[in-house]
Amino acid sequence: MNCFNKTSYRKFFTFALEYFGYVMGWIELILLSLSLAMDCFAISCVVGMLQPELARKYVLRFSLAFGVFQGGMPLLGWLFGESLLGPLEKAGPYIAFGILAFIGGKMLVESFRRNEGEKSERLDVTKWANVILLAVATSIDALAVGFSFAMIQEEHVARAFLVIGLMSFVVSFLAYTFVKRLSNPKISRYAEIVGGIVLILIGLKILFV
Repeated sequence: MNCFNKTSYRKFFTFALEYFGYVMGWIELILLSLSLAMDCFAISCVVGMLQPELARKYVLRFSLAFGVFQGGMPLLGWLFGESLLGPLEKAGPYIAFGILAFIGGKMLVESFRRNEGEKSERLDVTKWANVILLAVATSIDALAVGFSFAMIQEEHVARAFLVIGLMSFVVSFLAYTFVKRLSNPKISRYAEIVGGIVLILIGLKILFV
């Protein structure tokens, strides 16, 4: 005797589809969070080359700043929608490029000055101004992500913002921790040049992609 009737099969397949959708939703969210965290990853690698001896509190601070801004920008996009996205959709990439090109260009100039024996300062993420500028520049393009969440239920949106922010924080922290272990005097001579080029390339990516 078959212990499953049509109603049981229907309930089973309904549950299976709902569970599959739930799992796929998490996979999509994690992949989205990883993609948004890639700029944070690149900049954290640059910081790891330039300042491998940073105290843990400063590493946590800039990683947290990246996480807060990466999670916060989509929140702003979701809250204000087109009223915010419209003006920033065109201006945002130029703002991000301007910040990153300025910091990257300054790093290149300071590197060449140092090679000529002049005194110069490296990018210093112990200063809040530098941390905020980098966090803003790498998160502006996440505004549009928040606008795409307009039709999602509120509880799911809150989860998305938290996961995006947490992913950027973890990726930034791990990237710095990994790269600083590879740092050595031979690499550090060229770290500022590489870092400046990387920042400018990230800015170009945000501007044109």
